[in-house]
Amino acid sequence: MPETILTPPLAAAAIEDRSSARNPRRMPGATAEAEAALTVAWARDDDEVREAQALRHEVFVGEMGARLDLPPGTPAGLDVDRYDAFCEHLLVRAPGDGAEPGPVVGTYRVMTPAAAARAGGLYSENEFDLAPLAPLRTTMVELGRSCVHPDWRSGGVVMALWAALATFMARNGLQTMVGCASVGMRDGGHAAASLWRRLEASHLAAPEWRVRPRLALPVEELRQDLDVDAPPLLKGYLRCGARVLGAPAWDPDFNTADLPVMLRLDDLPARYRRHFLGA
Repeated sequence: MPETILTPPLAAAAIEDRSSARNPRRMPGATAEAEAALTVAWARDDDEVREAQALRHEVFVGEMGARLDLPPGTPAGLDVDRYDAFCEHLLVRAPGDGAEPGPVVGTYRVMTPAAAARAGGLYSENEFDLAPLAPLRTTMVELGRSCVHPDWRSGGVVMALWAALATFMARNGLQTMVGCASVGMRDGGHAAASLWRRLEASHLAAPEWRVRPRLALPVEELRQDLDVDAPPLLKGYLRCGARVLGAPAWDPDFNTADLPVMLRLDDLPARYRRHFLGA
């Protein structure tokens, strides 16, 4: 089981300069021994946030070909948007070299209800009308910008992230997680439309929680009969009891179809409650 270190969130932590510990170095491999030595912590300063942003850029731009609308003055090689400053950033690190911390190999950003109020709303509200979720807002967090380094996608990093997130939710009296699960559209969207039709029949949320996309994927113009597997992250959410809140939005910048997903702690199957919460 990876070591989980839940440090105070950025807003409550002292800011210190650790830039000397951020030198890039060769990425270690995801061996079983290395996965057992993963550490998880909340970013405590701007340098650590930038490490998460660098990993996001590597995955979203380098792998997926995303076109980012960056704030003026953003350093090269970072994925930054206006919501980052309001969010807590969860980091998974590979084993370090002596006293030096290991590189960030996985990340999530988390927007709490108070942070969403300060930011003027959630990131996913740019893609969906979330008005039906208003009754859940006081105990609802948004998960976003999740990614794992390509050398570390055997599952250990995601499990470490989820364990830390579940503990964070329980300790802070939070109940609901929402976010967008992205499906690549290199095939023009046919796989995403087919996946949506399957999930609509099997994992659609109750009518009172359903939301509408602002820029809908044109499902009716696409094939809907392909035998498509859900991406690994979405598949994991569904195993944990997540529900799809409605039809996918089209994100032209990231070239993805985004499915709105909600997971409530009360819906976690018993085996996952024991694994993540010890309950």
